[in-house]
Amino acid sequence: MSLIYVVMPAYNEAANIETTIKVWHDAISNILVSESETNWKLVVCDDGSKDDTYSILQRIQPDFPHLEALTKPNSGHGPTILYLYRYAIANGCDFIFQTDSDGQTEPYEFQAFWLNREKYDFQIGQRTKRQDGFSRIVVTRTLRLVVRLTMGVYVKDANTPFRLMKADKLEELMQKIPQNFFLANVALSALAVKKGLSVGWRHITFKPRQGGINSINLKRICKIGWKAIGELYTISKNVKKQI
Repeated sequence: MSLIYVVMPAYNEAANIETTIKVWHDAISNILVSESETNWKLVVCDDGSKDDTYSILQRIQPDFPHLEALTKPNSGHGPTILYLYRYAIANGCDFIFQTDSDGQTEPYEFQAFWLNREKYDFQIGQRTKRQDGFSRIVVTRTLRLVVRLTMGVYVKDANTPFRLMKADKLEELMQKIPQNFFLANVALSALAVKKGLSVGWRHITFKPRQGGINSINLKRICKIGWKAIGELYTISKNVKKQI
């Protein structure tokens, strides 16, 4: 019997969260309906939202048998992802799939990842069909360059919120990342490549945000890039002798 945790961070997603949960819960249920040897959970963690995100999660949880709603004080996207990864691993899962709760990813594209789950240690979406705006594309290109400069590896799309990972391989990499690391998925993608894990890249669609506010602007892009240089360089320096 295998166990997969589908995990989502959520911050101020009151406009999206109910629809996102419904489409993902229905999609995963349909994909796994014929697999009696697979159990799964959809775990959504509210990151100290200022809106009604968590109260909505509590209200709809009885309607979705695989949904588990968590909440914690605000710490940011990266630390919340790491919190969810640790939670899933602590509960004995075999696979972890991560996506975001803003409705930008397509649930049906999960099936191709799941069918290839034994072939790769990590499968990461490559956002080639992007509809989320030029500023987001700039962030992706900036992070690709920063990873190359600091970690010495080429990563096609380091920060994609659409990834399926074997839990034991993820646990190994997480030991090298600080608990509240800002760019968690970027670091994990780079470490997976640097360590020589089997990493599969699969083209995915990336839609516009389905509601709420896009927080990315030029000022934030510069801040993200500058902070990424320091944080990734520190990780690279710390793991150089182990990898």
